[in-house]
Amino acid sequence: MGKISIYAKRALRVLLTILSVLLAVLATIITCSLKWMFDTWSNLTMDELIYHLTSPLEGTNDAMIKEYVVKCIVPAVVILLVLAVILTAFRKKKRYYAVMAGAIVLSVSVSALSVHGAWQALDVGNYVADRGTYSTFIDDNYISPADVEMTFPQEKRNLIYIFLESMETTYADTQSGGAFTENVIPELTQIAQENEDFSGETDKLNGGYSMPGTTWTIGAMFGQTAGLPLSVSIDGNNMDTQDTFFAGAVTLGDILESQGYSQTLLIGSDAVFGGRELYFTEHGSYEMMDYKYAAQNGLIPEDYLVWWGYEDQKLFEFAKQKVTELAAQPEPFNLTMLTVDTHFEDGYMCEGCPKLYGDDQYSNVMRCSSQQVASFIRWIQQQDFYENTTIVLCGDHPTMDSDYCEDVDSDYIRKTYTAYINAAAQKETETRRDFTTFDQFPTTLAALGVQIEGNRLGLGTNLFSSEPTLTERFGLDTEAAELKKKSQLIEELADIDYDSQSLMEREGRVPTGTVYADPYLRDIGGIPVTVTDLVNLPDTVQSVQIAVWTNEDQSDLQWIQLTDRGDGSYGANINVANYGFKLGVYYIDAYIVDGTGTPYMIGQTTGYVD
Repeated sequence: MGKISIYAKRALRVLLTILSVLLAVLATIITCSLKWMFDTWSNLTMDELIYHLTSPLEGTNDAMIKEYVVKCIVPAVVILLVLAVILTAFRKKKRYYAVMAGAIVLSVSVSALSVHGAWQALDVGNYVADRGTYSTFIDDNYISPADVEMTFPQEKRNLIYIFLESMETTYADTQSGGAFTENVIPELTQIAQENEDFSGETDKLNGGYSMPGTTWTIGAMFGQTAGLPLSVSIDGNNMDTQDTFFAGAVTLGDILESQGYSQTLLIGSDAVFGGRELYFTEHGSYEMMDYKYAAQNGLIPEDYLVWWGYEDQKLFEFAKQKVTELAAQPEPFNLTMLTVDTHFEDGYMCEGCPKLYGDDQYSNVMRCSSQQVASFIRWIQQQDFYENTTIVLCGDHPTMDSDYCEDVDSDYIRKTYTAYINAAAQKETETRRDFTTFDQFPTTLAALGVQIEGNRLGLGTNLFSSEPTLTERFGLDTEAAELKKKSQLIEELADIDYDSQSLMEREGRVPTGTVYADPYLRDIGGIPVTVTDLVNLPDTVQSVQIAVWTNEDQSDLQWIQLTDRGDGSYGANINVANYGFKLGVYYIDAYIVDGTGTPYMIGQTTGYVD
């Protein structure tokens, strides 16, 4: 009994030591991570946090990752070493248990206080409550374009719509309605002042509020062209896992397509990301001119890759070529563009960017973007087709860049940049308008000379009219609060397929793996097949199998069970004799069968016999 007691004490001592160390390290990581998070993203909301947590790392500045390691991981390692030294010094003293207990209590307390502070700052309670609460605000105020009479002018106008990544009115100087001491977007400021931004009789810039459901790129693009928030029950950037993108909604693209417009989406990144390709092809049959298109069609070298794809300098070069081609066609056109150099973190400095603000890279990038857009606009204005072309410039959403706007007064309300150029519409009021990016939807059509019955579409209002916007009717805070809640109408229009294979894979709800086939080996008369990189495995794996066939109708399909190699991979050889030594392609689908006998397809490949 004495020996058992000694062993029990030793085991308890070891367990408590491990527990105290782990809790101390965890407390350090939690506390430092939360501090870094709020330092990096000032005025962080739960919507933004969810976005950042679910966004891919592609395009993220390496410096941001390094900063996290320095400010969060390094302190945790230091605490680990310090605690190891302290515990070593007290290991043979009676106060050892007191030291461990103190470390455990302190770690739990610090973690609890940090989490509580973050909970309060992010207003998690109300966020969760809103996500579980239905509101009829959207249902009551949504105007379906399908039910609205719209009259286009006899000679339809062309549209060039440019989404400006992260562009805000904030970046102008205070005299111009911004929040900065020095104006880093003077060219864009002048464009808005000389054209239309619905600022009334003042020169102070005006723009649209970015509402819940529109604070990331595809959400913003959807909001401005459909007049609806992308408030779906899956991550907003997971719309590319769906077969449809709000199939029930009528959008700007749908309306222009019905009027015979030729439509193009020109972007320097991969259009598949976030469901952009799905949305614009489904709603308007847009031609996709994205990063992949540029590489495949010789606009850039196949191995060319900077930032998220290719830089804006090239984007505007390609735009000049494309718009010249479109203008030569008989039908009206809609060229929609999206810039990318101003994306967080810190933006991308191309070769042509001036360094007017020293080491402040993001200001340099913003100024570069301002100059590039202004240069493109000047070029368009010199072309013959300009007379019958309307240009819309609009920031997609406020910047997510770390602390770029941290010195902006908390009372200053940040808005997306807005400018309508060469619009075929006259304002009915000189009142400074209070609006959201939803209002861009009907306003863009009005700028093309379209007469809109009732001057409202979606949740938007034609800003050229005197009709009040929803923001002017209900107030910004009320509107935002209601939009954070669920909507029956949104759910019906979205019609999310939660059982989509792609979505389940993305969310880790089904097993996935890598399947590859080696070249045919004549000495064994077979094709070696390996399944590896298995993740999201069920608790019990009954078997790993492959389905193999050579005929297109799968009439010769055979199942082959793979052998567990003991290193996390599975393998087998396809005996080609079983297929009559047939030459050509062997199609291979791999499956995992769980303990209940349910199969999950984990990958595909092909083998070849010549």
